[in-house]
Parts: sequence; structure tokens; C-alpha cells
Amino acid sequence: MNNWIAWINKQLKREDPSEKLTHQNGDGESISDPSKTVPIKEIQGTDAQKILKHLNALNEEDRYLRFGYAASDEQIEGYVDSLDFVRDSLFGIYNRRLDLIAMAHLSYSINPDCASCAEFGVSVARSSRGRGYGTQLFDRAITHSRNEGVRLLFVHALSENTAMLKIAKRVGARIEREGSDSEAHLVLPPADFDSRVEEMLDQQVAWTDYQLKTQAKQFWALLGLKRPNGGASTDASTP
Repeated sequence: MNNWIAWINKQLKREDPSEKLTHQNGDGESISDPSKTVPIKEIQGTDAQKILKHLNALNEEDRYLRFGYAASDEQIEGYVDSLDFVRDSLFGIYNRRLDLIAMAHLSYSINPDCASCAEFGVSVARSSRGRGYGTQLFDRAITHSRNEGVRLLFVHALSENTAMLKIAKRVGARIEREGSDSEAHLVLPPADFDSRVEEMLDQQVAWTDYQLKTQAKQFWALLGLKRPNGGASTDASTP
């Protein structure tokens, strides 16, 4: 039994986004390491309640930056209810308690004149900022978009949302500002062998990671033991 518990602990320590990923800067201070990659799983419709919980946890400022207005709980619920998990693609980063701590929505255009266009939106829990999750989700969306035949990826954001605009500018997106609004346009190259293999590997890693976390969560709940990080197995209140 002890060997089995030790094995689960070892697997969960591999790439758990709920843990602080840190390194030291030149002054010896411990800071988050945004270069550390984490598994990104495609979100299914069965996780709609996790999406709702994640978005409802955003404060007024974060909701304003994500949606362009300070969305109320009712408006967020309406947004979640309107999600089309068949047409669009959603990606998420989960912690070891399977809480959704960062998510991206890749919305494909339904306009016949812009059939190869898609819009990207992202949100990250405040407790999980500074770890590069927004950038990693954008990179994941770029790869998926290419493989889906998207030629133009755009981001509509408030001009004050400098973090999102910086992510888009990093990969060469053209930024157009008009008052309080900005749009980033990124022309994507066609899919190739590398992009398809990259996405296939990303999907497999994310699926395996999610299954391990699911089994571990069930295991700790069944035994009624304390989790390795010191929290109760049923506690999902901390990242």
C-alpha cells in the first residue's frame, strides 16, 4: 500500500500546475517560472460547470478585461450556456484537484466570408497568474487552429489589457487600436507534419495527466487520507 501511495505522489509531482513553479532571479528572490510547460487539455461539454465556477471566481476587473464589460453572474451563466463544444474549441489547465485554473476559448467564425477565421479569448485564475499560462494556451490554440485550417486568428481586447496584447504581439500579431478597443490579427501558416505531431503529443500528454489526477483524487477520497500537500482530499478551495 505504501509503495502505491508513493508512486501516485511521484506521478503528481511531475507537472502539477497547482504547485508554485519558481526560480531565483539575480537578487536571489524566488519568482514564478513562466517557461515551465504544463499539460493543456481540450475541454468537453461535461466540464461546463467547471467553466462556470472558474469564470464566476473572477473579480470585477478580471471580468471586465475578459469580456469587455463587468459581466454579472447571470451574464456569465448565459455565456457558458451558449458555448458550442462541437463547433468551437476550448482548452484548459487543471490543478491536481481537477479545478479549472486557466481556460481559452477558440471561437470559429460563422460568417461565410470569413470561414477560415477564429477568435481567441483567455482567462486565468488570479492565484495562478505569472506562470505563463495565457501564453501557453495561446500557443496551443495556434497549433490547433493551423490544423483546423484557420488562416487568420484574431483577439479582440480592451486597449488596457496589455497582458493579452503582449502575448499576441510576441508571435508577430498586428495590433490595431481604436480608442478603448484593440484587435490583434495573426496570419497563420498552413498545417504541416510538425504541427500535427505536436498537437497529437500534446493531447496524449494532457489526457494521461488528467487520468492520473482523476485516479489519484478518487484514491485519496476512498482512503480518507490527507493529500501530499497537506490538504484534505475533498478540499478544492486552494490552487
